[in-house]
Formats: sequence, structure tokens, C-alpha cells
Amino acid sequence: MSAPLLIRNARLIDPSDGSDAVGDLLIKDGVIARRGSANGSVPDGTRVVDGTGMVVAPGFIDLHAHLREPGGEDKETIATGTAAGARGGFTTLCCMPNTTPTIDSATVVEFIARQAADAGSIRVLPFGAVSRGRSGVELTDMEELARAGAVGFTDDGNPVATGHLMQMALLYAGQLGLPVMDHCEDHSITRAHSTGSGQGLGVNEGWVASRLGLAGYPSAAEESIVARDIALLELAGGALHIAHLSTAGGIAHVRRAKERGLRVTAEATPHHLTMTEAWVLGAHGRGSPDEALGAASYETRAKVSPPLRAETDRQALVEALADGTVDAVATDHAPHTFADKAVPFDEATVGLSVLETALGSLMGLVHGGALDLPTLVQRLTAGPASVLGERYADLATLRKGTPADVVLFDPDESWVVDAASFASKGKNTPLDGETLVGRVKLTVAGGEIAFDGLAS
Repeated sequence: MSAPLLIRNARLIDPSDGSDAVGDLLIKDGVIARRGSANGSVPDGTRVVDGTGMVVAPGFIDLHAHLREPGGEDKETIATGTAAGARGGFTTLCCMPNTTPTIDSATVVEFIARQAADAGSIRVLPFGAVSRGRSGVELTDMEELARAGAVGFTDDGNPVATGHLMQMALLYAGQLGLPVMDHCEDHSITRAHSTGSGQGLGVNEGWVASRLGLAGYPSAAEESIVARDIALLELAGGALHIAHLSTAGGIAHVRRAKERGLRVTAEATPHHLTMTEAWVLGAHGRGSPDEALGAASYETRAKVSPPLRAETDRQALVEALADGTVDAVATDHAPHTFADKAVPFDEATVGLSVLETALGSLMGLVHGGALDLPTLVQRLTAGPASVLGERYADLATLRKGTPADVVLFDPDESWVVDAASFASKGKNTPLDGETLVGRVKLTVAGGEIAFDGLAS
């Protein structure tokens, strides 16, 4: 057990009770021993940190990360992924089942638990697959997966293939009290137009696709599956979670469903909240179409699924995050090798390495006045915890006596992204070389220091 830790004079933000005040936080014996008061004894051997100008919050919870293990250890391992998460202020990562083998049996869930325990960094909670092999044909044994430790179900990377399969998944998962997460993409639309060997189209149907001569991924391919899933939720019950929502139309579907009292939640990624389709043009064209007329770059590091969308979609996502239509920020951390991206755009794999840049990216929304800091903290902590269910509420609080999952960050520190120095094996980010404002300084998971950047 680590020595006691006292953080003095920091801004303590706890979304679980709405508190936001300058004070102290004492961590001892793996739990939060004192919050707020500067009075009281300090145990012998306590490490004291001056938190002046910094923020203390519950550790961030990521509902959507690709840790690649088992089967994709050239891209990421549980050890490197959790180290990257800790650097980003995350104390809990939910890993996706598109591994080899798929997380569709208790054996694989138990393997992940062992690997996470050996890594000894932060918590890993696996989502089990909806269908065996994520093939969209036969439901997994959801009860077996839940008993082994799965916290929900998804075929992420693929949508749940048919309406009937989604209906049954919602029904059975609902009986277990667990959510079904869906990657909302109509493959009959997107794959019909894909010409390369990469994973999907990777560019929004719009001016950038036209400028580069690429087939575009239309918003309707997302929105139609969001609408389908909501209709099936109303029929079957249960809890539906929409992964990486990216379009204004999809947001409208979710907002109306919530108004009708349906149990639907949604997440948005840091990149969809802060970047647009123009990033596919690389450094040449981050502005208007007129500013990009001379650009002909194909930035494969900005190829994601769903693709970076139009500025109107990005603004709608930020508004939905602010008003609670979007419940959580989730990274969709998708590490790849250099070779996966160093190919023609149509052949490049989709995804960004996000865990280590998430806070810095998102703080741009706060510094720009689009979002207040307590709301952002809520969407990184209590929001995702609520998707997982009441039993995970203690992971998103600074309440005395709860497990010490805590992040300390400087909201105003400027730093330059150096992908080569990432803890993640995935160096695939278009943010490489960009200046961000807002940096994690210390991450404590279960009372143990998982990342210490105070000396850097």
C-alpha cells in the first residue's frame, strides 16, 4: 500500500454531489480519508502535494477503449493500454470485444481480468460480444459472460447485424441489468461504396470527400441504425447505449427518445467533439472549404469510424454534451501500427490513439467557453458510471470512505503532443505536434499512484 497522500489547496470537483470548492484531499489506506477541510492531523510519512491552481476530480471512466489483447498485441497490450490510460487520468477502462479470440466466452473475460491484475495499473472492465465471433448470427451466452465479469454487450466494430438479434440482445441483457452498446453503421450503405481494403470509408460525405475524390460515409448510415435501435428498445425494454455518436440527426433521435422516457444513453469521442472532416486534409485545411482549395493531403491518422463530421455536427455534439443528451465522453481509443496507417487512404485502418490526449483536447471546449469544467468532469466520471449502473457509482466520487480513484490535473498547462513518447503502442494521432492546454499531473487508482507527472 502506498504512503498516504495529501493534496492541498486544489479545486475539488465532485459531480456525485455537485460540490466544487477549493480544499484538501487526503488519501490513506486506499480510500479517501478526508475531503475539503484543511484541519486535522497528517499521518506520518504522508506525501504532501501543493494543488494550487490545479483540479482534483474522480478518476476518469472510459466506456470505450480498444486494448487489442488478446490477438492484437502488436498494436496494444493491456499493460501498455492501461499505462496510457493512467497518463490520461483514467482509472477505469472498458475494453471492447473485437479481439482475437472475441470476448464471447467466460474464458476470455477471465484472461483479461488476469492480465489487468498483472499490469497493476488501473481497472479494466470488459464488454462481452453480443454475437458469437461478432458474426451477427447467434447470441452469446450473456449470463455466462456477466457472471465472469462482463459489464455490458456490444459487437463494436460491427453493428448488431439484424433487428431480431438486437431485440433479443436488449431483452436478455435487460434481464441481467446490463446495457447493450451498438456501433450504429448500416453496412449496406457504407460497405457498398468502400473500394479499399481498409475498415470502412473513413471520410464524411461532404466537401472534403469531394475534394479528395473519395467515397463519403453519409450521416444516414448512422442515423438509420440509431432510429432502428431506439424503436427496438421501446419494443423489448432493457438499456441501450449508442457508441461514438457523430451526427446531428443521431442526436435528435436520442434526444426524442429520452424525452419519451426510454433508457437510452449516448457517448461522444474527444475527436468528434473537437475536430471536423477538414482534419483529413492534414495541416493544409483545418478551416473552410475556400481555405482548403489548394490542399490535396490524405491524412490517414484522421481516418476514423464513424468519420469526423461537418462543423454543424460537431457543434450539435458539443451542445448535446452540455445539455446531457450525450451522457459521457468515451475515447474509442484505437491504437494501430505505423504500417496500418502508412498506406493509401482507402487501405488505411480506422482509429486514433486517444487516451493520452483526451483531456487536453476536451479542455479546448472549456477554454473556448462552449462547456463549463464541472460539466466536462461529470461527463468523464459520473456520466459513464451511470451507464454502467448503480454498482459502479463509487468509482465516480470523492466522497469520504470510497475507493481512492482520483485525478489531479492542471487546466492551464500548455504542452506539445509528442506521439513518440506515448505509453500506448499506438502513435496514430493527427494531434502529433499540436499544442494542447490542460494536462494530467497525477493519477491514483485504488489508492495506488498509477501515473506521476508532477516532476515533469
